[in-house]
Amino acid sequence: MSYATMAARAAIAAGLAILVAGCQTPGSRSGAPVSTPTATGPATPTVAASPSATPSPVTAANTVQVCQAVDRLIIATSRKIAADSTAATERELTGEQLADQLRGNLAELADQVRSQARRAEDPQIRKLVSGTADQIDAGGRAERPAAWLADTFTRIPANLTRDCRP
Repeated sequence: MSYATMAARAAIAAGLAILVAGCQTPGSRSGAPVSTPTATGPATPTVAASPSATPSPVTAANTVQVCQAVDRLIIATSRKIAADSTAATERELTGEQLADQLRGNLAELADQVRSQARRAEDPQIRKLVSGTADQIDAGGRAERPAAWLADTFTRIPANLTRDCRP
């Protein structure tokens, strides 16, 4: 019971951290140039200027679509993991049963993220999203996927927010 409780808490904490800190809301990337008056400071123009000089407008639009799709997949899977963890404690699953369930969720997410990577027209975005899928795969193969979830998975959305942009 203690492992299942720990895993459930880790999954819920990871899901909440992702929803609050990491992923963009669907309206935050409109495909328009990043020039909104936010508190992002000078880093926003610097980050946007470098990648947007190389890709075409079609690639930039595709990048927005791919990045938003990955965000939605991560949010949906985080919610599923939290719901599964809560249900697992109610059904009193063993720690190994809960870990297997989490591994399955992570493997499915990795496949879905990899599918989005194949859609990306910008090679840098394709590489970033493929690398994200590889990270998620590693979590699915981890001996303790709940610990990986709390430690590593929660950083993925922040990295995508920073790097997955036109």
